[in-house]
Amino acid sequence: MPISQQNGMVSEQKDIKISVKRSMTVGMDVDELLSRYASGERDFRGVLLRGVDLSGCNLSGANLKGANLHRANLCGANLSGANLHRAYLSEANLAFADLSGSLLQGANLAKANLCGADLSGANLRVAFMWEANLTEADLKGANLDEAILTQTIMPNGKTHQ
Repeated sequence: MPISQQNGMVSEQKDIKISVKRSMTVGMDVDELLSRYASGERDFRGVLLRGVDLSGCNLSGANLKGANLHRANLCGANLSGANLHRAYLSEANLAFADLSGSLLQGANLAKANLCGADLSGANLRVAFMWEANLTEADLKGANLDEAILTQTIMPNGKTHQ
């Protein structure tokens, strides 16, 4: 190891290797996503799908960690068991979607429509759900620890303060 001397002090200089994982955003259209999913691929981390129409689609078990689905239409979609950790789903339409057993930890669901969605067993820990609509959503067994629910319409129709 190289040694340097500065102000009369001797110190060792060590080579330090730092590995940095960069969040990769991948642009993809709906047809490509569904084709790759149908072929068995499940890893779609960081995919950019803002405003797309995925209503009624089956993406169960897909890894959409960090995906950008801002204003996407996922009405009636099957996302059961999907990894949506830290996904950006603000203003998304997830009405009647199956999100049972999904990982939504740290996801941004601000102003998302989750009316009638199945969130049973979902992990919503630390999810940002400001002004989301959960009217008639199924939250049985869901983890909402530390979730931000300010102004969220809860399953019973009452607004959380």
